Amino acid sequence: MFIIDTEVYSDYFLLSMMRLDDGKIRHFEFHDTAELDADKIKKLFATETVISFNGNSYDLPIISAAIAGYSNKQIKALSDSIIKSNAPIWTILRLHTFDIIKNDHIDLIEVAPGRSSLKIYGGRMNAPKMQDLPIDPSSSITPKQRAQLREYCENDLHTTAMLYKALKPQIDLRVALSEQYGMDLRSKSDAQIAETVIISEMTKITKQGYGKVTMKDNTTFSYIDPGIVNFTDTKLNLLINSLCEHRFTLGLNGAVQMPDWLRNTKIKIGTSEYQMGIGGLHSCEKSQYIKADDEHMLIELDVASYYPNIILQQRLAPKSMGATFLKVYQGIVTRRLKAKRDGDKVTADVLKIAVNGSFGKLGSKYSALFAPELLIQTTITGQLALLMLIEAVELAGAKVVSANTDGVVIQCPRVLEKRIEEVAFDWMLRTSFDLERTDYRALASRDVNSYVAVKLDGKVKGKGVFASTSLAKNPDDPIIAKAVAQYVAHGIPLEITIRNCQDITQFVTIRRVQGGATWQGEYLGKAVRFYHSNAVPSAQCIHYATNSNRVPNSAGARPLMQLPFTFPEDVDYNYYLVEAEKLLCEVGCNARA
Repeated sequence: MFIIDTEVYSDYFLLSMMRLDDGKIRHFEFHDTAELDADKIKKLFATETVISFNGNSYDLPIISAAIAGYSNKQIKALSDSIIKSNAPIWTILRLHTFDIIKNDHIDLIEVAPGRSSLKIYGGRMNAPKMQDLPIDPSSSITPKQRAQLREYCENDLHTTAMLYKALKPQIDLRVALSEQYGMDLRSKSDAQIAETVIISEMTKITKQGYGKVTMKDNTTFSYIDPGIVNFTDTKLNLLINSLCEHRFTLGLNGAVQMPDWLRNTKIKIGTSEYQMGIGGLHSCEKSQYIKADDEHMLIELDVASYYPNIILQQRLAPKSMGATFLKVYQGIVTRRLKAKRDGDKVTADVLKIAVNGSFGKLGSKYSALFAPELLIQTTITGQLALLMLIEAVELAGAKVVSANTDGVVIQCPRVLEKRIEEVAFDWMLRTSFDLERTDYRALASRDVNSYVAVKLDGKVKGKGVFASTSLAKNPDDPIIAKAVAQYVAHGIPLEITIRNCQDITQFVTIRRVQGGATWQGEYLGKAVRFYHSNAVPSAQCIHYATNSNRVPNSAGARPLMQLPFTFPEDVDYNYYLVEAEKLLCEVGCNARA
């Protein structure tokens, strides 16, 4: 297996390939004094698996043009058309006659979450070196600069290898799916896989193809009463009527427009307020800290596989597919549940991709599953059913302290535990959905989207600012949230967590900077990593290269584009301590109390 990357200039082409198992690198160059070894490239591509980041839309077309005999200027022109036009690659390739090089290829860009740049993913993975292209793309390349570009390309190869290893579990699942369905799904996102699998299953039954669904802008449609929701409160029942009477409108981008009256409606149940939306329900709490004690417990009730079960329970199928869609979808769900019961984790996880990923395609105007009226039917039904659960819990004498999309957190008097269990059971009977329970010792929320919850065994669940850094989330001084979480969970003073940490990656922030960033006159790149230093004046900051504006949160910061071997001596512990105290207050706690 080889990692590949390319660099293109008007007088220089570079293809770099790194063998995954031992890190050995080979460079293929093309310029005025070096011919491209096209035969060797073809042989490697024909016999080895190649791994890229955005290879389908960039590297493979560029490599194919190079081995087809394009000049450096022609390769550069193709590269510019791909980068600058933002047009789908197939529309660009229609203007060219070369064939894409035959290969066994895995493109990581769709598998990785969030569609970020390779540099940003590198920062999220704590890559040793974050480096932007060191030479302007319009430059003419000197012999000395070729060595610079080879070194730069090697760093990208190592970052891509890190990303491949981080995504290996997801890729392994895609390999299993590919074998099961007889098609290559290794380079597809979850939603793309779901669409491909469902259409494949449908085609086997109907013997027909399914293409993109077209729907005119400003198309309107209604929400239909699901027949499973009924409230005690008259105002809430009137809300169902208002939703059913409203004509939802499809916007220019294929998204359903949120009506102003719904956006401005705050739903009050008990002492809490809730906001409905196109995507899901959320409560409106701010800054709360709640602990379980001798008299009260904290219970989270989550709806299992909420949207897939709504689709099946309400029999929601795209018009172009009809009942066959439900047959296929139910078959996938049934097979997944059987795999879970049988302990077949691989099959269960593989089919989970197909089950959950399909929902997102209901809202994609480029998908054969595009059905915005079904998306609305699913999400609004989910919100109303959750509101019905909230009302029942409040009427039973407990208090819902948080709610979001598919679950609620309840502060329940211990004497009412059995009653709340009955309420949950009655709700499941009425709706046919399943609730899963988790008990907490404490919940500290800045808002519904940023909280830390402590389970009975002391383990911490975090969301938003408290979520762990991952491929989907930039680090943003993670030591701050970690210190607050440790205080909430175990009472550990903020200063102990912060000062005892010797991992510099816990003190860094990653930012994507449009147009690039500079610090003290030095160009850093479009993805920057920095920490706060007591040796850098607070008036000094990192700037946007294009307009000299300040990069957010960079006052008193020092760039850290390459991780050091030892912990820096100038880390400004006081900065992180002050910010941790602010965050602790924002979740309703006071470390000095």
